[in-house]
Amino acid sequence: MYDAILLPVAPGSSANDAIPHAKSLAERYGATVYVVSAIDTMSQMLRGPQAGAFAERVESAAERRVEDVTTELEAAGIEVVGNVVRGEPLDVIRNAIEDVGADIVVMPSHTRTGLRRVLLGSVTEKIVRVSPVPVVTVPMADRETADDRTGDRSDDRDDDRSDSEA
Repeated sequence: MYDAILLPVAPGSSANDAIPHAKSLAERYGATVYVVSAIDTMSQMLRGPQAGAFAERVESAAERRVEDVTTELEAAGIEVVGNVVRGEPLDVIRNAIEDVGADIVVMPSHTRTGLRRVLLGSVTEKIVRVSPVPVVTVPMADRETADDRTGDRSDDRDDDRSDSEA
């Protein structure tokens, strides 16, 4: 049923409750998991001496994240391909669906409410609307709710990528 599973991951984030779901589907169907992380091109538009260093940190974080996830999946005996792509996370994920011939996308969903939802939006939510294949969304509300209570906002910069999300 599923031969190719797309698993977007955010650079710099270690949290992604979607990984076990992708792993389970891959084991069940003998599928290949394609791990993708997007390097948002908005950072490329910044000027000045700090912009280059920031872009390099984001790219390094994306490469480390993809490597960590691919290593984890390979250790479980799953065929996996990792890739870091420059671009807007929504575009990167949408293109990856087509490029790898994904049968399904597995990605986390942050359950934001109020002003944070209006201002930040959600890559996952957008992918659900535009994807030509099924999208499995894995809620990550507990971790974000705990962070909100403690005031820890360290992952806010990653929340809208695809933990990308990509």
